[in-house]
Amino acid sequence: MRALHWHRETASYADYADDEQTMTTFSIETRNLSRIFKLDRAARKESGRILTALDDLNLQIHPGELFGLLGPNGAGKTTSIRILCTLLLPTEGEAFIEGMDVVKDVWKVRRIINMVSGGETCGYGILNARENLRLFTELYGIPWRVAKPRIEYMLKVVGLEKFCGVRVNKLSTGLRQRLNFARGFTTDPKVLFLDEPTVGLDVHSARQIRSFIKEWVVDHPEKTILLTTHHMVEADELCDRVAIIDRGKVQVCDTPAALKKLVQKETALDLTIKGLDPLPDSLDELPGVQSLTTNRETDRQVTLVHALLTDPEAGGELIRVMTGNGRRLMGLETSQPTLEDVFVKLTGRSLVDNNVDAAERDK
Repeated sequence: MRALHWHRETASYADYADDEQTMTTFSIETRNLSRIFKLDRAARKESGRILTALDDLNLQIHPGELFGLLGPNGAGKTTSIRILCTLLLPTEGEAFIEGMDVVKDVWKVRRIINMVSGGETCGYGILNARENLRLFTELYGIPWRVAKPRIEYMLKVVGLEKFCGVRVNKLSTGLRQRLNFARGFTTDPKVLFLDEPTVGLDVHSARQIRSFIKEWVVDHPEKTILLTTHHMVEADELCDRVAIIDRGKVQVCDTPAALKKLVQKETALDLTIKGLDPLPDSLDELPGVQSLTTNRETDRQVTLVHALLTDPEAGGELIRVMTGNGRRLMGLETSQPTLEDVFVKLTGRSLVDNNVDAAERDK
């Protein structure tokens, strides 16, 4: 059997021939995977009787790869993770972990996987942080002599050494999420699912988590990670390949660098506007402006605007309209197109989408 492993130094797949056969072993594979939800009476008014969360999803992820599913809330990312983790049955199609069917081989699959989901309950509130991690290693049948150094190491990684004796129900939201992240690694899974792992973390903690993930995949080249996120920077920084998913369908799949080439002919501008007032609606109708995304920073009292222009000359008119009514331009610089620019070009919508559908609420 021939297995393909991701080789990060060359950003390519290394080919290891185990015998003369030519079958490829995938760490994660989905074949025409679909999931349909029946909606309750209240939800039917907007979406009808059913909601298609996944629509003919096909993925092939190789051993050793850090693969990302990038999309807005409601795109189908969490539904995909739940099916792959044997927590949700597909309506149609098949899914495999290390060649094992997630429906037929549930218990075999569960032995080699783990999942970290942002915002979920990290354990039992009456137990302290260390006790919770020990409990989960025991559920996996890991001997204490093996589990103990892993637990102590992960407590140090997430900065919980001083809080290891504190009951989980006394920890802050951010500390509980750090503990939740540590739990995913203490079992040393062969395949790890990270579903929005930095949700609820401050900027510094999220940066530390991303740094650890990068180090972990280098130290464990035989392990596979599937990361879901709607943060373009997270996907760009961590992932070997990214599949952009929207409304349950994969729009495109490639390396972050290759995806950004899809918008390399456009010009990206980053502007900083004084104040938090809404910008004119007419900005979206300006000729040469393909997309606009905004982010209001309340602590600095500024509005950050990222614009993708099909015509560089459109920048002058954009600034003129944006600074009308006394708005002050505090900063302007060109930037490289982002994965969000790719998403906007493919779907016409922003990754920052507040319209969460029923499937994504069903976490």
